[in-house]
Amino acid sequence: MVNKDDFLYPRGRYYGQVKPENLVFNANLQEFAQKISYICNLETAGKIPPEQAYDQIKELWKNIKRSKKQLGIGEDPFKNDQGNSQ
Repeated sequence: MVNKDDFLYPRGRYYGQVKPENLVFNANLQEFAQKISYICNLETAGKIPPEQAYDQIKELWKNIKRSKKQLGIGEDPFKNDQGNSQ
């Protein structure tokens, strides 16, 4: 029997560098993409106005940016504040 959450919120397999922060960010990114898809579909079907869709997407974008920053994705942990390697 198929779980309804697995059907509604499918997860792709992660093939990148396996680190806890990468796995968490990947899960956040997949959730972001799924929510964006729902919002776009609702707006296309005329169920929500474009302004509301824009505002919801803007809020989701802020959340994913915050997640990236908090997890330190894309940062070099061996650089100091001046950008020099220690």
